[in-house]
Amino acid sequence: MSRERLRATFDTVASLYQQARPDYPADLYTDLLTLTGIEPPGHLLEVGCGPGKATLPLARRGFRITAIELGNALAEEARRGLRDFPGVSVITTSFEDWEPPAGAVFDLLYAATAWKWIDPEVKYEKAATLLRPGGHLAVWDAHHAFPADADPFFAEIQSVIDELGEGDGGPWPPPRPEDQPDPTATAFEDSGHFAVTGTRRHVWARRYTADEYIALLDTFSGHIAMRPEKREHLYREIRHRLAARPDNRLTRHWLAILTVGRRV
Repeated sequence: MSRERLRATFDTVASLYQQARPDYPADLYTDLLTLTGIEPPGHLLEVGCGPGKATLPLARRGFRITAIELGNALAEEARRGLRDFPGVSVITTSFEDWEPPAGAVFDLLYAATAWKWIDPEVKYEKAATLLRPGGHLAVWDAHHAFPADADPFFAEIQSVIDELGEGDGGPWPPPRPEDQPDPTATAFEDSGHFAVTGTRRHVWARRYTADEYIALLDTFSGHIAMRPEKREHLYREIRHRLAARPDNRLTRHWLAILTVGRRV
């Protein structure tokens, strides 16, 4: 399935996305503001805000934010969650198609778990044109992390995923968080529009019941697009394996690599 079709799948699970996806660590926002030096009431542009997971923490700090969201349902979720912040506006369109108001310029453009879905032929050049001289671009994703103490559940369930033909083809076990490469930093530099000013890694963990974990999986494009019979088989295996545990829960670690660049 193409990037354009996959990125549209998230809108079908808008309310679930807000509930099931984890919040980003507070320290990530501290690092973001430290690396960029921006202060309220600076004007921020968020690309792919979803239901507002990364919008609300910055709105609470007093920033003005223009948030772009492709999906109608996700944009509505964001507007509901941000209704108490008059300095925040949510616009329903794609970043590629969005035309800013005449003279609009931003101190920071950021994307949380969304930048990979933007057309690579467009995103860096357009971002640079929207930022003031010396303005910043910040990008981070939230990935499954496998530290030394990773839950063995995932090694067990991987065999089921591979049998279904849904593995990603990567090495097992995956690299530890400290060894994960940061291809975004290379892309920043290669674009010719941004010089990387810093990267920061954040690892955190959450406990999930079977229902909670399956709800999380239902917010990932690969699982949304999976054939129903495969998805049902995988979810049965998850429930069966967690039912055998004393507390019926698993621990999933998350990794966010924050990459910040200055417009050149």
